[in-house]
Amino acid sequence: MNKLQRYLNHSKIDVLFKQNRDDFVVTEIPLYEFSGDGEHIIIKFRKKDLTTWDAVQIFSEQLGCKSRDIGYAGLKDKNAMTIQQISVHKSCEEKLNSFKHENIKILETNRHNNKIKIGHLKGNKFFIRLKRVTVMDSKKIQEAVSKIATFGMPNYFGFQRFGIDGDNYKKGEAIIKGELKEKNRKLRQMYINAYQSHLFNSWLSKRIEISKLVDTFEPKEIYEKLNLPLDIVKNMKKQEHPFKLLPGDLMSHYPFGRIFNVEDLTVEAEKFYNRDRVPTGLLCGKRVKNSVELAYEIEKEYDIKIPEDGARRFSWVFPDEIETNYKEDKNWMEIQFSLPKGSYATEFISEIIH
Repeated sequence: MNKLQRYLNHSKIDVLFKQNRDDFVVTEIPLYEFSGDGEHIIIKFRKKDLTTWDAVQIFSEQLGCKSRDIGYAGLKDKNAMTIQQISVHKSCEEKLNSFKHENIKILETNRHNNKIKIGHLKGNKFFIRLKRVTVMDSKKIQEAVSKIATFGMPNYFGFQRFGIDGDNYKKGEAIIKGELKEKNRKLRQMYINAYQSHLFNSWLSKRIEISKLVDTFEPKEIYEKLNLPLDIVKNMKKQEHPFKLLPGDLMSHYPFGRIFNVEDLTVEAEKFYNRDRVPTGLLCGKRVKNSVELAYEIEKEYDIKIPEDGARRFSWVFPDEIETNYKEDKNWMEIQFSLPKGSYATEFISEIIH
């Protein structure tokens, strides 16, 4: 994959980050409170060194139910300690008392009137430990974190989306071009989704590159370099947020809400800076709305005809509940934060350490 643009301008910070159960902890934030009553048992559990699918399979075998009858809200990393919820039918209650597995600990149970479904998730809380952090680096990290606390971060898809070798999107592209046949429906879908994600990341990187040029150069130079109308360049230059809005951008209320076109750049840029709304990017495909005007001039390069449904994705997100703790005696920097669903903690770290 091409190197993605980072909006923070500091140099690379050379620290150690390993995705493992000691240094990477993920806790699901459910979309709603469980009612305490109903047909379904909600199991809150902690797992380590297992994917969500592995855990679902283990519960299925021990509780004597089909894995498809177990509900979960999202897939969690194998290389992490994760705390999440699943739902099973109340008929499994008796066998739940004898459940035992060395990599799964049941923390609590509850009841609810419906099965948990994919997407029934508000977001995730993260604890991440960086190692080999010098005092000087700790100050750079804290400065970067405080900028993210103010401005948010690009909502790139993380490397996990692209497979072990990072090239699943190439297979997706080959399938779309008719150069590769994939009979396995799930694999085909995964490769095409990786290609959609790659196109989104490439578009977002391009927009960040343009935003940085706007911040760095004088309006006349940008007008000559990018061939953007001078009045629009001047407007972009005045925008407080480092990600610059363009006429025709499709915005969404944040953290959820309807999608609409930018009408007044100045007004929308201010509301974006105040976290009230964010620009969206294209996940190309069928039945999806495109940006218009100048925004589409850039988007159209990434608008590939794909036989899957498309969508709009937040191009920017605002991490919450951010805390840092530097342990000088161990050269550790511990960072805690929460992100909305579909956003990647590894991208938060990438933005900090480049």
